Amino acid sequence: MQIFRSISELPKTWPHTVAAIGNFDGVHRGHQEIIARVLERARDLKARAIAVTFDPHPVALLYPERTPKLITPMPHRLRLLERTGLDATLVIPFTREFSMQSAREFAKHVLCGSLRVAEVYEGDTFRFGHDAAAGIEDLKKLGAELGFGVVSHGAFRVRGVAISSSEVRRRIAAGQMGLARAMLGRAFSILSTPASGRGMGARLSAPTINLALYSELLPANGVYISQLRIGDGAGAPLLHAVSNVGVRPTFSEAGFAVESHLLDGPPPMELTETTPLELSFLHRLRDERRFPSADALKAQIRRDVEQALLYFRRRVEAVPAP
Repeated sequence: MQIFRSISELPKTWPHTVAAIGNFDGVHRGHQEIIARVLERARDLKARAIAVTFDPHPVALLYPERTPKLITPMPHRLRLLERTGLDATLVIPFTREFSMQSAREFAKHVLCGSLRVAEVYEGDTFRFGHDAAAGIEDLKKLGAELGFGVVSHGAFRVRGVAISSSEVRRRIAAGQMGLARAMLGRAFSILSTPASGRGMGARLSAPTINLALYSELLPANGVYISQLRIGDGAGAPLLHAVSNVGVRPTFSEAGFAVESHLLDGPPPMELTETTPLELSFLHRLRDERRFPSADALKAQIRRDVEQALLYFRRRVEAVPAP
């Protein structure tokens, strides 16, 4: 997938594109459904399939006090968009000047002039233009006037709940990993690197990896069955783990951390401060709580590990034989 970091980088040789426009935070199943239709239509029209997104999130610039924690910061978002099979993603720098464009200016100069769109695919709640004044019906009228088609889609639903980035964010923040997974079409995960720990794992006789400080969305404080991928690429080791998100209150000096107790033994490679890590949260085990002693915490960790091992064993047993 080609990545363009500004409108000026777009090739002048593309005859037409089929586009989806949005923040795509989470690249959830609703986004995936729209992108699948973009891909199908682009093949029919022999056009390029492209996603158009913004950096930073528009709310971060316009209403910083309301800035949401991101489900997928931009590097993670681009990785997920690439997996969909898109030809390209355009990341538009969202500036104050860009935000002042009217809906007509955006349609005329960006969609028609730069992207040369044949069709645009969007959700019914799509808003654009200065002050988000225009909606999907306005885009359809502009398309009819300027010569491109617009196809809108209602919300994709799972378990009776309409999927949106804000809804996915709410479920993750509440620790509802099963529903979040159903909405995302995959386990919620974060990309990070290792950080120095405080020796808690050594005290508890468990190999652990602490993740570097992470400023975006995390599940509610608690203990989770998880998987930790170390490194990049198809051959990167994937380790089973029990992860704690929180302040580790049994140790007063600990402070906030995301800490993973590895179930498969120590990492199969030496880690550096730049080693890529991807931590996936599969299932919430319990709230974080303070224990009267390190021994009591050790006993609870053993119970957590037993539950995690049972969880992974059941997953293997559930896979049908070839």
